[in-house]
Amino acid sequence: MKIKGIQLPLVQRESGPILSMEARLAEAFLFLENEPVSLEKLMRMGSFSHEEASSALSELKEHYTLFMHGMDLVESQGSYQFLPSSDLHDRLKACYGKRVDRRLSKAALETLSIVAYSQPVTRREIDNIRGVSSDTIVRLLRDREYIKVVGRKDVPGHPCLYGTSRKFLFEFNLSSISALPKLSDIDRQRFEWDDEQEKETV
Repeated sequence: MKIKGIQLPLVQRESGPILSMEARLAEAFLFLENEPVSLEKLMRMGSFSHEEASSALSELKEHYTLFMHGMDLVESQGSYQFLPSSDLHDRLKACYGKRVDRRLSKAALETLSIVAYSQPVTRREIDNIRGVSSDTIVRLLRDREYIKVVGRKDVPGHPCLYGTSRKFLFEFNLSSISALPKLSDIDRQRFEWDDEQEKETV
């Protein structure tokens, strides 16, 4: 291998930071999907066995940690994704905008909280939790890439289901959704929406 005319010796995997083919494929899949990928989906995409997929993810995590990459491999609720290393957050925030609470209105932050704690959630469910129409705010949060469509609900009309994005996790300094502050019993009841209620309002 040559760098600016300098001949360097090839690094063997046994003695250097060269990833296995399975780990390289897993890395490429995670990058191209640009969203959390479950172990089962990774197995299908790479035609991996359970052992091969688990080993590839472990190898990737160790590699990124050992060599202090700008990204960490993070697992949340059985799915995996790359997120900026936590020690870089302060430096990255300087390049990626002002504080979130200065950019979003109280109503937008309330709607974003509902999506974060209730996801996947439809706009109708958001409206019923808030008690007012949220169409404009949901559009705003999608435009600013704090939330995204994650599927369709299996009810008449098949409305969009919304969930939070990587940008949401990064700007709120969360490693995953499971790192959200715990809700009180009262708040949890407020953010829950019964499917039977959904059917009654359709």
